[in-house]
This record gives sequence, C-alpha cells and structure tokens, in this order.
Amino acid sequence: MKKKKRSFRLLIIVVLAVIILLVVGKKAGWFGKEFATRVAVEKAEKKDITEIITANGKIEPQTEVKISPEVPGEIIELPVKEGDEVKEGDLLAIIKPDIYISNLNRLRASLNTQKARLAQSEAQLTEKKLNFDRSQQLYKQQTISQSDFQSAEAAYKVAVSEVEAARYMVKSAESSVQESQENLTKTKIYAPITGTISKLNVEKGERVVGTNQFAGTELMTVANLNSMEVKVEVNENDIVKVQLGDTALVEIDAYVNRKFKGIVTEIASSANVTGTSTDQVTNFDVKILLLQSSYNDLLKKPSDRYPFLPGMSATVDIRTNTRNGVITVPIQAVTTRSEKGEAKNETTGLQRENSDGTDEATNGKPKPEAKQHEVVFVYNDGVVREKQVKTGIQDNVNIQIEDGLKDGEEVVVAPYGLISRTLKDSMTVEVVPIDDLYKTKK
Repeated sequence: MKKKKRSFRLLIIVVLAVIILLVVGKKAGWFGKEFATRVAVEKAEKKDITEIITANGKIEPQTEVKISPEVPGEIIELPVKEGDEVKEGDLLAIIKPDIYISNLNRLRASLNTQKARLAQSEAQLTEKKLNFDRSQQLYKQQTISQSDFQSAEAAYKVAVSEVEAARYMVKSAESSVQESQENLTKTKIYAPITGTISKLNVEKGERVVGTNQFAGTELMTVANLNSMEVKVEVNENDIVKVQLGDTALVEIDAYVNRKFKGIVTEIASSANVTGTSTDQVTNFDVKILLLQSSYNDLLKKPSDRYPFLPGMSATVDIRTNTRNGVITVPIQAVTTRSEKGEAKNETTGLQRENSDGTDEATNGKPKPEAKQHEVVFVYNDGVVREKQVKTGIQDNVNIQIEDGLKDGEEVVVAPYGLISRTLKDSMTVEVVPIDDLYKTKK
C-alpha cells in the first residue's frame, strides 16, 4: 500500500514538472514558434541613378583607308613598312610599269596612224569637192551627162563620210591613249591621307590584282591613330535608349583598373542578325569616340607607339539616362508575382498541368496567363509584407522605385532564389547580415 502511494506521488511530481517545463518553454520560445526564414535586408534610399547599357567591342581608328591597286602587276618598290608614319601624297608602292609603257607607245602610234588617215581622207574630200563643183557647173551647161554628174556627187558624199569616220577613229585612239596614260600613272600608289601604316599585307616582288578585276588585292591600311573609337553591338531591346551624344565610360583590357571617357558618335540604321531563325540575335552597331582629354597622360610618355591600337578589346558603359534624388533599392530586391501572389512560372498544387501545356481544371483549354506585377518584400518586426511597386531606370546595382515604396523602408535583398520563388506575404523571417546568410547555422 505504501509502495502504491509512493508511486502515485512520484507520478504527480513528474506530471507537474512536465507542465512547468512546457509553460516555461512556451514563454521562452523554445517551441510552438513558427520557423523563421533567414534573409538579408537593406533600406530604400534616395540616390542619383544613371541608366547604363553595357556592350563589348573592338577599338578601331575613326579614319581608316584600305588601299588596293587599280591596275594589276608586280610590286617593284615598297618603301614603307607596317607602323610607318606617312603624309598625304607620300609614295607607298610602285607596280612594274613596263607593260603599261609599251601599251602607251603602241596606242600613241595607232593614234598617229589614225591622224594620218584623217589627213588623207580630208585631202581626198577636197579633191572630190572640186570635182563635184566642176561637174555641177558643166551639168548646168549641159556639157556632161546626168550620170557623170551623179557619179561626181556620189564620190563627194563618200569622201565626206570617210572624213567623218576618220575623225571618230582619231577620237577613239585619243581616248585609248588617255586611258593608257592613266593606267601608267596608277602604277604609282600614293597615301590618300596622313596617318600610320596600320596593316601591310604584301611584299616587294609580289603580284597583285587591280580593282578593275573584282575587289582587287588589299595592299595595306592607312589609319589615323590619333583619333580612335570603339565599335560595339547593342541589342535591339536597348538600342532605342541610346542617343547620339550620350556619354560613356570605356574599359580597355590592355589598361587594367582604368576607365576612359567617350561619346556616342554613330548609331547604325540597319541591324546585324546572327543565328538561326529560331534563335536569332539582333544587334545594332554603335560607335563611341574616345575623348583625348581622358588619356592625355598616355600621349606624354616617351614612346613611339600610340596608346590604343586597332583590334584591342573594350567594354563600354553607355550612360543613357540620369535621375537625381530618387528612391532606389538593389536590383535583386525586385521580383514579379501574379495577381494571386504566385511567383512567375510557378503553378499551384491544386492544378495539374497536362503534357501539352493545358490545365485539367479548364477541361484541356490553355490556361490564361496570370497578370504579372513587380513587387518588393518590406521587412517590419520579423514579418515581410509584399508591396507592389512601379520601377524606373536602373544601373548595374540599383533600380529606381517610382511608386509603392518610401525612403527608409527595409526591403529583402537576399537570398535571390527565395525572393524570386517562395517568399510570400506575412512570412516570418529572421534578419541576418548578408555575409552570414549562407553560413551554416549552429
């Protein structure tokens, strides 16, 4: 009997201890509390923001001339080499002129022959004219027959025609001589502009093709390396934002941790389309002139080389729009949700999707696409609230909030996978420093 009483007392003590432990644990938050998702937050701030379009490209001279010979032949003189400075009118190359000299002499001889034939025809015309005039007088006096008169008249007309033909032959021969003289002149090639031989493709003794035969051989390129630009390709979605005169910052691979200033000087009117019909990429060429004021220090260095050379790789940040003192948040803080609060491209567990993209809940009909809107998640006292916002321009880090958010409000900025997919209104969260966000919680 005593053992039963002792056991009963022990049971009561254990039950009371468990009850006390439950009460204390509940108040202390050891259990019964919703699991808090760890996030990082930042405050919405008023900042100056500049919209930037980034593109990659190559440096090239603003003025560049590719030189090809107008006549074919063998190069017998090549007084320049790659990298040489030349002035407009300097001799660049000589093509062997022997065949052109010979052809010119032959055509000049032919011209002289045609001139002699013209003189002979003119002399015959004079004779035929005298005979015709005399026959005309005699015919009026009825001294000669009509047939004799007509013969004299026909001979005169033939002589006139022969003179006309001889004159045309002389003109043709003169044109041939002039063309041959021009071809002989073209065997000497001169610099069309002042600049640098940026590329030399031929050597002395090499045979070249003239531009009168298809495209001709490209001998060399003369470029003005004092004025350089960057040619980049801008996507069709961004090209409408770029305007002539927009400023840009240019990073060149050859100059680490250095940015140069530039200005948009040319925007292509036609597109460059690459890829297949199902995976086409449409870009537009944009040229940015490098401003010399941003690299004057490089020009002062004791070197015979220019700071920028054709073909160097560059990355350009084109500044298309600037707004001052506007509310901004980090780009990753903004995501999209449907009107039902679902993350974009997600479906609820109550709807099963068929293999053909239709929904069983709509009897096999294609489900209407839910309207999407941009949102941020505002943190307040351990809970996040979904807020619809209207965004404006953005740079590489921040995005403007035109409506829906106040200065100083804290928004969730990480982790992005949580923001873009599973974070919901009224969800309990725990704020941690962003550096500690991905550390294992002990």
